[in-house]
Amino acid sequence: MTRIMRESDRREYWTRRLREYDQGHLLAAWDDLSPDRREALLESLQAVDFDLIRRLYENRGYKPEIGDLLRNATSPRGPRLSDRADAARRRAAVECGEEALRGGRAACVLVAGGQGSRLGFEHPKGMFPIGPLSRHSLFQIFAEKILARGKRYGRRLPLALMTSPLTHAETVDYFERHERFGLGDDLHIFCQGTMPAVDATTGRILMARPDALALSPDGHGGMLAAIHRSGVLERFRQEGVRHLFYFQVDNPLLDVADPEFIGWHILAGSEMSTLVIAKQTPLDKVGNVVQVGDRLHVVEYSDLPQDLAVRPGLDGKPLLWAGSIGVHVMEVDFLARVADLAEALPFHVALKKMTYYDPETRTIVEPETANAVKFERFIFDLIPHAENAIVIEAAENDQFAPLKNAPGAARDTPEYVRDRMAAKCRRLLREAGCETPGDPIVEISPLFALDSWELSQRLPRGTRIASPTYFGPEGPIAVDAAGGTQGAG
Repeated sequence: MTRIMRESDRREYWTRRLREYDQGHLLAAWDDLSPDRREALLESLQAVDFDLIRRLYENRGYKPEIGDLLRNATSPRGPRLSDRADAARRRAAVECGEEALRGGRAACVLVAGGQGSRLGFEHPKGMFPIGPLSRHSLFQIFAEKILARGKRYGRRLPLALMTSPLTHAETVDYFERHERFGLGDDLHIFCQGTMPAVDATTGRILMARPDALALSPDGHGGMLAAIHRSGVLERFRQEGVRHLFYFQVDNPLLDVADPEFIGWHILAGSEMSTLVIAKQTPLDKVGNVVQVGDRLHVVEYSDLPQDLAVRPGLDGKPLLWAGSIGVHVMEVDFLARVADLAEALPFHVALKKMTYYDPETRTIVEPETANAVKFERFIFDLIPHAENAIVIEAAENDQFAPLKNAPGAARDTPEYVRDRMAAKCRRLLREAGCETPGDPIVEISPLFALDSWELSQRLPRGTRIASPTYFGPEGPIAVDAAGGTQGAG
């Protein structure tokens, strides 16, 4: 529609069109809106694929046939921890990854479109203060890891950071207020797309305000379309970047741009590789990676019946041992090749609790239970399209502590994640020849040391750390564990 049409004609057009899809409530407040707000509402309606929304809602109960897939599945190919213990093989992978980093052929992609609402934190989750002592934010910790990695290999490491419309403006402002944490022009912030949320009972699109639809980010799978649309992928290609290290904002334990992971990926000739952990139980809430023929597939835990979750492989061992943690290395050429799939990746259905505007009562409704169906794409649906895809097993206590739940939950809370971060720092110190009697809370800035080798270069062997200590960029600082140091907020 264009402004050339009279307003009355436009209203009549949209009234007829919305009636076809039982979405007439979206214009209920029309008479109360100013011309500008009417225009904003019509622009948002213009962007909606109503046929797609209706089809997705009608098929919301569909579960893929997992049985046939698993009947032919085997354990995924790729190095297990036992393979990584082989010094020669590991050294070859590390050297290959280091060469890529020194040559400027690697970059990072951080997906950070979510808010910290489940944590009681009404800001982008990346701003959450997670440092055990510093209380530095997730964003700052990741920025320091990227800066430190680039410094080690003498080549700055670009970062493409994906936001959502819910978090974009605040994220940009946060990085600008903190001078991009030193990333400068190597930081590229781009925004993912959205999908309307619908009422779980009626299929009607929910509204956020009288003139606005209730929209939610289209999932981390929206990265493929968004990075193409933003021009960031093409810029990376022109700069000689070939390998993208992809990760999510909630896992501060991760070794970002780990050269060993990148090296295993390159040596395998893989187009897309994924970091996995050995599941603790068959029903762990992580994606399950399996091999079917010459392709890898990820089976989402919510799609997995319990009897299939415990099915053994042909060798009698657990088939679904490999849990995906949302960390990948992807080839830039692969993402360019599958660009046409950006809009073809399947949508997954999630039932969520969502505040909405009720046009009948003209009030904002705060539901007590899940009321909204959201539609999201997942990046792991690209894996079956990748040639020579592999998994690389990592130890969970080294690489995975996702921040997901508010205090009081059994795990994945701020306290749980901080404990895991401090425990990893103590292990690194002990590997460097230091002593940590009494297991004090310790935190190591990546700008002080990325790993135990760097710690051994900076701290005399036999150094004792018996009280809470933050190892900042300039050196260790004794810290009051109750208050912490003052981080960037």
